[in-house]
Formats: sequence, C-alpha cells, structure tokens
Amino acid sequence: MTPSVNLRDPRVKRTRQLLLQAFIALVEEQHNLHSISVKEVAERATVNRATFYAHFEDKYALLQCWMHQKYHQRLTSQFPASSTLQLSTLRQLIQSVFDVLALFRSYLKPGDRQYEPLFENVLQQELYTLLLRWLKQVPSEVSLQEEVGETTAQVISWAILGPATQWSRGDQTVSAEEMTQRVLSVVIAGLSPVITVA
Repeated sequence: MTPSVNLRDPRVKRTRQLLLQAFIALVEEQHNLHSISVKEVAERATVNRATFYAHFEDKYALLQCWMHQKYHQRLTSQFPASSTLQLSTLRQLIQSVFDVLALFRSYLKPGDRQYEPLFENVLQQELYTLLLRWLKQVPSEVSLQEEVGETTAQVISWAILGPATQWSRGDQTVSAEEMTQRVLSVVIAGLSPVITVA
C-alpha cells in the first residue's frame, strides 16, 4: 500500500472495502486466484486501475489484506479482548490454526500453490499479535520484559505454525486433535513461567 493513503479516511475505507468485495466475488466466480487480474478487480469495484494502485501495490497485496482481515475476524470472534493466556485458550488457538490450514488446503487449486507462503505469513503475524497481547496481560509478578515478550511471542507463533503447516501439507494420518495436543505440550514447556492452567 502506498503511504499517501490515509486509512482513517471514510472514503479510503469505503474504496478498500469495494476492492475487497470485488476480489471476493471474483474468487467465488472463478475459483482460481491466479487468473484474477487487477483490471477485473478494478472494473468490478467500479474504480479505475490508478485508484486500485493507490490502495494496493498489486493483487498479492490485496489478497494478503483479505487474508489478514478474514483470519483477524476469526481470532477476534474466538478470543475477545478479555481472553487471557491460559491452557484452555492456548489449546483452542492451536486447534484453530490446524482447522484453518486444513480448510485453506481444501480450497487450494494446484495453480494456487504460490499463495501458500503468503497465507502462512498472515497466520504467523496474527498469531504473534494475539500471543503478544496475552503475554502483556500476564500479572506483573511473572511478566516478561518487553523485548523478551516479543521474542517469546515470535518463537511460540512459529512453534505452532511450523508443525501445523507440515501436517496440512502431508497425508494427515495423525488427527488435528492429536497434533494439537502434541504442539500444546511443547508450547506449554516454553510458556511454563507465565501460563495459567484453567
């Protein structure tokens, strides 16, 4: 996205939403991310290509924005602002990653494999953000220094995403529930000083 766009401007929000809606409609019609062009998205949104490029660098940036929005909404509905770092919420978060990756793979066409790293990057960023929020809410007597908290959130987000990605790309002979439990046991060890069992 170009830095000249003010995301707080209601007109900018409206235009971005039109572009996202147009993109989603085209995905649903064509069932193929690769074949969708910027021209088609702009025409469907009833804006010109220059307007598209004022909001997004290319269709991959639009796709990434859409993925962030979708996964962020899912996490927000599952984990409201009042949620905290507990064994139960951590288990639910890990299970969510396995579920989302399985769903993503079910929609992925052979020609769309190039989008896998983009989607996985979005998942990791959203996981990191949520984990960091939880770590910042830890009671002061066990809280981590800010830079340690950021590193912890980074490491744990990848510790969750790595096995989930490998599982989703494989034959999935082990159930998502079993994999969730395996990942949880490893992640808990890393978070033992700050996690509460509930």
